[in-house]
Amino acid sequence: MAGGATKYRHLSRKSSHRQALLRNLVTSLFTHESITTTWPKAKEAQRLAEKLITLGKKNTGASRQQALSVFYTPHELLPKLFGSLRERYATRPGGYTRVLRVEPKKDDQAASAILELVDGPKDMRFAMTARTVARNRSQGFEGLNELTTLNVRKVTRYRKDGVDDLERAIKKLELDSGKAAAFAKRNGAGAGQ
Repeated sequence: MAGGATKYRHLSRKSSHRQALLRNLVTSLFTHESITTTWPKAKEAQRLAEKLITLGKKNTGASRQQALSVFYTPHELLPKLFGSLRERYATRPGGYTRVLRVEPKKDDQAASAILELVDGPKDMRFAMTARTVARNRSQGFEGLNELTTLNVRKVTRYRKDGVDDLERAIKKLELDSGKAAAFAKRNGAGAGQ
């Protein structure tokens, strides 16, 4: 197989350009907790982000120096990496980031993806699972299917107060959908008169 022995994706860039690109992607990821880019760039940035979070969990002087050399805005992001992210992932053995494929956004139809930190405020799987459970409850289904049960277990497993957070998100969605239904009923009844 041609290229089977490569250790990383070269991304059609020379070494300095590739390193600058990955540093920029990882800096944006830790700033915003979710970024959209092409799939190969997301997979390479994921590797670097996982290593940085592992350094954050170690919390030694050497690990701080290594993280300092990666970020473009280290004085903004080091407290986050060695503070809130370290606490968030203290019990998680790995898998701190997630890459989700999405529809191509560019004109060239390049494979796009969302790279996100898991168990955060912008966790896509958590939001989609809460939406699915809320929809099932509003339609009167008693239990959850196998896939939804698996996703509930995944999104609540390592999240601190995960079950309570999921229930709050479900209640919020149910309340929002109730308000939207009441609004539509009011406006639909008034528009016909």
